[in-house]
Amino acid sequence: MSDTLAALLQEGRTFPPPEAFRKNALITDAAIYDEAEADWQGFWARQALALSWSEEWHTILDWELPFAKWFVGGKLNAAYNCLDRHVAAGHGDQVAFYWEGEPGDSRELTYAQLLDEVSRTANTLKSLGVTKGDRVAIYLGMVPELAISMLACARIGAPHSVVFGGFTAQSLKDRINDAEARVLVTADGAFRRGSVVALKEIADDALAGTPSIEHVVVLRRTGNDVEMQAGRDQWWHDLVPQQSADCPCEEMDAEDLLYILYTSGTTGKPKGIMHTTGGYMTQVAYTHKYVFDLHPDDDIFWCTADCGWVTGHSYVVYGPLANRTTSVIYEGTPDYPDKDRFWSLVEKYRITTFYTAPTAIRTFMKWGDDLPAKHDLSSLRLIGTVGEPINPEAWVWYYKVIGGERCPVVDTWWQTETGAIMISPLPGATICKPGSATFPLPGIEADIVDDAGNSVPIPGGGYLTLTRPWPSMLRGIWGDPERYRKTYWARFDGKYFAGDGAKRDEEGYYWLLGRVDDIMLVSGHNISTTEVESALVDHPNVAEAAVVGRVDDTTGQAIAAFVILRGGVEANDALAAELRAHVAQLIGPIARPKTILFTDELPKTRSGKIMRRLLRNVAEDEALGDTTTLADPSVVDGIKSRYLSAQPTDDE
Repeated sequence: MSDTLAALLQEGRTFPPPEAFRKNALITDAAIYDEAEADWQGFWARQALALSWSEEWHTILDWELPFAKWFVGGKLNAAYNCLDRHVAAGHGDQVAFYWEGEPGDSRELTYAQLLDEVSRTANTLKSLGVTKGDRVAIYLGMVPELAISMLACARIGAPHSVVFGGFTAQSLKDRINDAEARVLVTADGAFRRGSVVALKEIADDALAGTPSIEHVVVLRRTGNDVEMQAGRDQWWHDLVPQQSADCPCEEMDAEDLLYILYTSGTTGKPKGIMHTTGGYMTQVAYTHKYVFDLHPDDDIFWCTADCGWVTGHSYVVYGPLANRTTSVIYEGTPDYPDKDRFWSLVEKYRITTFYTAPTAIRTFMKWGDDLPAKHDLSSLRLIGTVGEPINPEAWVWYYKVIGGERCPVVDTWWQTETGAIMISPLPGATICKPGSATFPLPGIEADIVDDAGNSVPIPGGGYLTLTRPWPSMLRGIWGDPERYRKTYWARFDGKYFAGDGAKRDEEGYYWLLGRVDDIMLVSGHNISTTEVESALVDHPNVAEAAVVGRVDDTTGQAIAAFVILRGGVEANDALAAELRAHVAQLIGPIARPKTILFTDELPKTRSGKIMRRLLRNVAEDEALGDTTTLADPSVVDGIKSRYLSAQPTDDE
């Protein structure tokens, strides 16, 4: 970190909205907070009116803890709100997506063209027997057809389940089977760092155990050879272009399911998070408009997230398109073919709004200031972060080097479960502090509580909770309402809690502290300790394993694994590498442990429970604290001594 950045942090400097930005900002004072608190349900109803409804609701909110229904009786369609109404209003020639492939190929899709493609794809799904309520699985790289497929599903009322293209066959199979999807949309492959990820081959492995799948639609993207199963598999280019571009939208109830998105669970089984249509569309449109200060005739918006994650759902597809935004989609990684690829895209497309993860920002910092300096970034007027807490040093670097000290930074907190941004600055009104997500947005009520569920005085820290319903909240876990109740509402009476710690400073600013449960936050993605442990124990040489998250300067958290081998198996670096690769094969590369320590014992209570808290202490080189509940307190001292002397590291 430079002396200048260090000085700024040492001063405790705050950052008000730059005056040039503030002059044209949509919101410049705090009156909207007062308006929302005076009648919070009425506030959300006013935001909902920004959408097009075929029939208005009769009840704003039906709340029976923990189940919410928003805009009861209202009818609308998400695809219509994203496409048809803009074309009907004369904006068909506006670019909806600039798409850049990793090899350098590119496409432009106007709103009129996107509407045609979505309608043809929707008719394709209907021709394959998909009807309202049927689930469709989507397993693609970041190509336009991913967004097209999502919107086609929304158009005909078929909930989609997007599976991240970096997940393995087992992960894909589990998600298809849980949702009982009838159709899979995939591709021959996807480009990543100059290589081809063999999506169809991975999908074929998964489909060997997915009895609900009747049809597979395969996009030709990379041109690699793939096997096509007669009667099941068909090429996108043989099906979609021949369909009619006329496909009326299915009228959906506000509470009809829009999509299922799976996230890690503490039991190891992924949770199918359900989001419905009316409330979700209301809040993603509202937050996208005001958090990013959207000017649809002028802005070029780039959210770098993959649509395999909720950020891509909300701020690549549904929020931006609902607000008639021109967006950029990029297929590849930030370091291919060179480490300045992101900045070359900002310059090429004259991007005004850039939204990415703190992991990426810390990586850019490590690569050096000279890479962004090679490019004209003067088009940027707002920059944002998502997925995990951002450290103050990275915040200030981002503000100075990428934003040129003229762009507000919107540090946003939200989750797959919340559906949309919950805590964030309003860029024309909020004075920012580096590393703080600032305050709950208008209409949102949050609190920080102690172990007993009591509100913690300011200043103070504890568990971050949400204390009243919000429109884009999850409506449950697919097929398991009791798990939904126990996971999110049982810890603190009447309050939503999903595992994040936070503190408030003397001025009430919220500072996120990361996970406090058995979910690790790696590069902004939730990874279950149980899921990784199960993958390790799946290896024939492993008898037992425990994993924890530890602080990592780049990824926020990294996975540290503690492994007991079966009798007679020799511990060595080659086996450690093999185990890491085994986890990556079963779950995906993002779940690969960064460090593996072989040990003869794990710290356990007398009842046999692994004390992960102590393993976290070991991984962070912290004081061990109370070990009196351990069956053998000496075990953890031995692990700590061995861990600090070994520290095998994943340098991939």
